[in-house]
Amino acid sequence: MILYDYILSASCYQVRLMAALLGQPLTTRAVNFHPAKEHKSPEMLKLNPKGTLPVLQDGDLVLTESAEILRYLTRDTPDWRGQDEVWLSFAAALNGSIGTARLHDILSYDADIDAVRRAGVQHLRQLEAHLVEQRFDGMIFLTGHTPTIADIACFPTTALAPDGGVSLDVYPSIRLWMRAIRSLPGFIEMPGIHRLHELEAAP
Repeated sequence: MILYDYILSASCYQVRLMAALLGQPLTTRAVNFHPAKEHKSPEMLKLNPKGTLPVLQDGDLVLTESAEILRYLTRDTPDWRGQDEVWLSFAAALNGSIGTARLHDILSYDADIDAVRRAGVQHLRQLEAHLVEQRFDGMIFLTGHTPTIADIACFPTTALAPDGGVSLDVYPSIRLWMRAIRSLPGFIEMPGIHRLHELEAAP
């Protein structure tokens, strides 16, 4: 499988992370998203006419949406599949708010920064409230006692919220949830998202 990848993309990272947690081999091909806009090149537009990342190619199959890529990677691992649809939609909303604020701040994307930050805060409050309820029921992950693609879809954009000027300091349940994800065997890093200090460094 080939992932057309941008190292700073939260959406690309969730695919790399999912593959790593599953132990699935993945070949990455770097795409110069910024500043070269290589994702809009003729070669990339042949693969994905929408001109977006990530793009996963497995033989003749080409997938261009993060959610469908996560479903594809977990097609043979039912333990990673749960009541995920609502959370995949929530992950898209996070990307449209906090993710847009991050693009504005780190890549100078045009956005109504106050509006997207306000929306991002509302999404984080929803996430915090849900995780509090989960903790009351003895669960740490979004849909149960074990992680699913719901967690992997929502984790990167949430963890990178400070890059868009949205602090996570006031969300203790979100921070505990992120710690649980970062503790998973096979967890990998990206710029801005690191392993726990007490865990072994990458080889």
